[in-house]
Amino acid sequence: MKVLLLEDVKNVGKKGEVIEAKDGYAKNFLIKEKVGVEATSEVLKQVAEKKAKIAKHEAKAEAEAKVLFEEIKSKKIIVKVKASENGKIFGAVTHKEISDEVKKQLKYDIDKKKIEIDPIKHLGIYKAELKLYKGIKAELKIEVIAL
Repeated sequence: MKVLLLEDVKNVGKKGEVIEAKDGYAKNFLIKEKVGVEATSEVLKQVAEKKAKIAKHEAKAEAEAKVLFEEIKSKKIIVKVKASENGKIFGAVTHKEISDEVKKQLKYDIDKKKIEIDPIKHLGIYKAELKLYKGIKAELKIEVIAL
């Protein structure tokens, strides 16, 4: 019997896979425990449509990330902070502050979790890596100046 798995099942298969299982195992465990459904042509058609929809969405997101990469790679943001006379910042420039400044200055909404940079504790120019999509990373220049 062909069964579409609704969850990962150890030593059987992963969620979304169609497997061939013995009738007793399929009916008495997989279907009864609601970890799988019988893979009828209607169910397989719905799965194929769902996968096509996800693939279309992924392609659109990747295209948007590539456009954003081209726009960001030559840009720079300026972060104004309180600092001592010798250039040491009171506190540090956080990922959230960088995200807010990108939103304010460049009009792009970048999640703070997608910004990779070491803590900034002195005035100067730094480079942050923005994870825009799977495998697409843009480098953003950040200039930290005193108020």
